[in-house]
Amino acid sequence: MSGKEINKGYEPAEVEKRWYAYWEENGLFQADENPANDAEAFSIVIPPPNVTGVLHMGHALNTTLQDILCRYRRLCGDNVLWLPGTDHAGIATQNVVERQLAADGVDRHQMGRQDFIQAVWQWRQKYGSAIIRQLKSLGASCDWSRERFTMDDGLSAAVRKVFVELYEQGLIYQGNYIINWCPRCNTALADIEVEHETLQGHLYHIRYPYENQEGGPVVATTRPETMLGDTAVAVHPDDARYADISSNHVMLPLTGRKIPIIRDEYVDMEFGTGALKITPAHDPNDFVVGEKHGLESVKVIDDNGIMSEAAGDFAGMDRFACREAVVSALQEQGLLVKVEDYEHSVGHCYRCATVVEPNLSRQWFVKTRPLAEIAVDAVRQEQTRIVPEKWKNDYFVWMENIRDWCISRQIWWGHQIPAWTCSDCEKLIVATKAPEACPHCGSIALVQDPDVLDTWFSSALWPFSTMGWPEKTPLLERFYPTSVLVTGFDILFFWVARMMMMGIHFMAQVPFYDVYVHALVRDADGKKMSKSSGNVIDPISVIENYGTDALRFTLAAFAAQGRDIKLSEKRIEGYRHFINKLWNAARFSLMHLEAEHPEFAESDLSLADRWILSRLKCTTKLVSDSLDSYYFNEGANGLYRFVWHEFCDWYLEAAKPALYGKIDEKSQNATRAVLWRVLHDVLILLHPFVPFVTEEIWHRLPGTSDSIMRAPFPGRDSKLPEINADATSETGMEQIMEVITAVRNIRGEMNISPSASLSVLVQAEDADVRTNLESHKNMIVTLARIADLEIAPAGEKPRGTATAIASCAAVSVYLEGVIDFAKELARLDKEISKLEKEIQGLEKKLNNQGFLSKAPADVVEQVRQQHADATEKIGKLEVNREKIQQIESVQT
Repeated sequence: MSGKEINKGYEPAEVEKRWYAYWEENGLFQADENPANDAEAFSIVIPPPNVTGVLHMGHALNTTLQDILCRYRRLCGDNVLWLPGTDHAGIATQNVVERQLAADGVDRHQMGRQDFIQAVWQWRQKYGSAIIRQLKSLGASCDWSRERFTMDDGLSAAVRKVFVELYEQGLIYQGNYIINWCPRCNTALADIEVEHETLQGHLYHIRYPYENQEGGPVVATTRPETMLGDTAVAVHPDDARYADISSNHVMLPLTGRKIPIIRDEYVDMEFGTGALKITPAHDPNDFVVGEKHGLESVKVIDDNGIMSEAAGDFAGMDRFACREAVVSALQEQGLLVKVEDYEHSVGHCYRCATVVEPNLSRQWFVKTRPLAEIAVDAVRQEQTRIVPEKWKNDYFVWMENIRDWCISRQIWWGHQIPAWTCSDCEKLIVATKAPEACPHCGSIALVQDPDVLDTWFSSALWPFSTMGWPEKTPLLERFYPTSVLVTGFDILFFWVARMMMMGIHFMAQVPFYDVYVHALVRDADGKKMSKSSGNVIDPISVIENYGTDALRFTLAAFAAQGRDIKLSEKRIEGYRHFINKLWNAARFSLMHLEAEHPEFAESDLSLADRWILSRLKCTTKLVSDSLDSYYFNEGANGLYRFVWHEFCDWYLEAAKPALYGKIDEKSQNATRAVLWRVLHDVLILLHPFVPFVTEEIWHRLPGTSDSIMRAPFPGRDSKLPEINADATSETGMEQIMEVITAVRNIRGEMNISPSASLSVLVQAEDADVRTNLESHKNMIVTLARIADLEIAPAGEKPRGTATAIASCAAVSVYLEGVIDFAKELARLDKEISKLEKEIQGLEKKLNNQGFLSKAPADVVEQVRQQHADATEKIGKLEVNREKIQQIESVQT
């Protein structure tokens, strides 16, 4: 297709739809598990999004970075597997389906377990693929032929096998323990499924009377409703305040129960009165103290957050209503000593935001310490690298202080725990398949544990279960361990640490060689995006407005290691201009290219030709090095500079005289050949970042065939001559660019019309610089749009000129007859006066304490920035005014 047929403007919607279908239809995303394929294996498993999920900017960033790596590795000739799938998201999915059923007046308990699970499967079939369609809209080049789901038959079998083996190895056990409990979801939560929020609450100081009702220790608590379940008051054995107390018991207020005073080193003598209430059923630390001292556990808050019968007169009350009632009753009895404002951290369910209740419950646990120790060693020995390295210490701290993992959930949607209890002999049977009869007594009265496994349990097996484990599949042999995991820091412990533990334990190898941890996508002011704040940027609407490539390039350009991305639609719009710039550059280039790509002889190349090829070589290395080391932003920004500034702004302008036949034919052919090579290579370099526009242009470039996805990365194509960096040409071109830039700057500063005919003197001390500038005088005259150019040795600045000092020379523009000095001084005075008034108004605001204290921080910062910008601008104008005054005085 001729370059003249390319559309004037780039329309992403039609292009994206067409090329994604082409890639899928031609199997361009598919990995080859054949052992005969000797290409280097590169594999990534996608962090499985929830089936309930809707694409958000976190997904967009994560998917874009993975896709960049996979497309890059394909261009490098690797055999790439990007394995996709979704997570069944037990709690979240059950909540969604329950809400839908409730809207129709149906309760899951009325339906029964099997019918409810069937309803969830139907929901998943209807809605569960929405997130996959949205990932495809981002250009995700996953091998969709191998898509997995954590509840599919293969993964379910793997989950059962892992559970049984860990149980038989003594690493899974059942026990009574304090767990995090969500009264809304009615299920246990792991520690890392609890989101802590700092809230303003109260610290209640309550007196616990001695048996004789005289005196008694004062305890402090943020949760007075739990005192109804207290079974002791603890003091430190070395606390002199309690060395000679008259009684070893106190009366628990509001209950009439007598409870002991115990001595334990766990108590902090510096906190409050040094007396601590012990509630084993409602606090994990109190549970440990209670076990140690043989205390009873009294559960006064039930699974629904309602006070139980053990709460006595308060039974049946909501836990928070009970708090108010208890405080009121204590006040009436004169036992409430004081109440203080108190800021403290309160745990919330990560799914429904309900305040979590520490709850004594019988649950299934994984004994994590033996697994964690090996996973820590793997990172210390760099079998797995964590990038950026700062996250490594967080990983170590968490793993070295890990608690046993509660893996049972009291819901129906998920992998039901493969454990059965015999109703006759009460023995427990753990097996991968449902037993027909009790192996101990032969009874067929077997009841399966109703709980399901934590969603993260199945996800922890993801890197190997998705490749066919426990079978030794060719896919597993070829692509495990995976090359890199790309993930957010928020699931470093939820998921990454658990995959490390399970991967090493069951595969005897780490699950991935690298873990790249990306940052958060925030709004333009650095605030976390949330619906409640109204600052969410929807990636789907962004794609509709600006195109996928613009969004992808924006995310990559700001994906600096360890730094959150501040995103705004204005920035995305800016990179849409970049996509258009590329399109227009290609459109211009294609008009000058023949049906077959030309070749060039080194001797026929101009300085500009040699310079752009050298810059192309350096940019190629920059992109390769950046992607190899996960500096996505450096690769993207390097390409931006090359395409926009070096290729478009400089080379295309410098090439026009040759392209339009104003120079000899050899030079014209050489420039066309260079133009083809630069466009060819830059499309390949850009492809991982902006796959759609590059594929579209690629098919219009003469001499190309097949998809750009199958093109060799620059430097790897044996059919094309090698390009080398050329420092001499780069230095020579930079000198010319400096002179041209200096002339342009003087035009701008002095408000000289672009069409004004100028005479310029360039004075350079270095003879080699003068020779270079003299040799390329025509290029300077053409690109700087000047009438006359003189190049001379360094000397005095000529009168009547405006001068700019470049690193290689002094550039002077003669102003006599070019500008009206009086008129220009009047214009500058007017503009300076206007800015001075603006600065006065801004300073008035910034000196107003009321404004500073009441206005939002971002508004105050905006005013400060306006003040700084105006001050900087007025400084430049005053410099220009001084220059003109000096020139005018010399003239007169």
